Amino acid sequence: MAEETTPARPGEDWVLVDVEDRVATVTLNRPDRLNALPPEMRADLWRSFTELDADPDVRAIVLTGAGRGFCVGSDRGRLSGYTADEVDRRLRDQEHGSETILFLGTPVVAAVNGAVAGLGFAIAVMADVRFSVPAAKWTTSFARLGLCAEAGLSQLLPRLVGHGWASDLLLSARVLDGAEASRIGLVQYLVEPDELLPAAQAYAGGIAANSPWSLRTIRQQLRDDADGDLDEVLARTKRKVVESIAGDDFAEAQRAMAERREPRFT
Repeated sequence: MAEETTPARPGEDWVLVDVEDRVATVTLNRPDRLNALPPEMRADLWRSFTELDADPDVRAIVLTGAGRGFCVGSDRGRLSGYTADEVDRRLRDQEHGSETILFLGTPVVAAVNGAVAGLGFAIAVMADVRFSVPAAKWTTSFARLGLCAEAGLSQLLPRLVGHGWASDLLLSARVLDGAEASRIGLVQYLVEPDELLPAAQAYAGGIAANSPWSLRTIRQQLRDDADGDLDEVLARTKRKVVESIAGDDFAEAQRAMAERREPRFT
């Protein structure tokens, strides 16, 4: 049965959450502003992610946007006219929130339905896998706005697409469509608009059928090991192998194979 979160403020359904078959679909719901994120909406989003990550009935998260946009970043109009100290104070929650996505144990699939820019671009990059429609417009936008690369993009984007493409996208701030984003490795799955959400949810459902221990562990490995010392990575991996073989999920997988059935992970 689907469930919905209660919005933080009466009448402000800016972040919608629906959970079905162990997959949570999180929808940014400010379509009149292409889902630009004011501070209150960011706080709702980060809180929703944190609550879903703690829910044992949620094994994967799909993030998408309502209307014509995925997310065009922060609501910059709310930052105009502030001093540096005021901006620093107001951005602290945003910085902590964007990091929340990276440190979730639950895999996140971004279903990019339209315009994606700035912090919205960073959020999509923080997801584990990205689906996009061909007509989606992707741009980092920061250089056009007199801003730096935010939310760790100076590290995350080169990891994803390589230093050359990351430099291109960040320095030029040019707009690329979903097809080009797919060609350079920014997007993994290019799908038509009417297939986007069903395809992303079905993919997330496949992830959700896997071992919860494996999902959390592999996500942590992908985050922590990418730039680590190889000897240290191998040593940590050996410890995780020992832990996994002694774990309940591995035992259940072995039983399922012997009994010719799908595993029932808990």
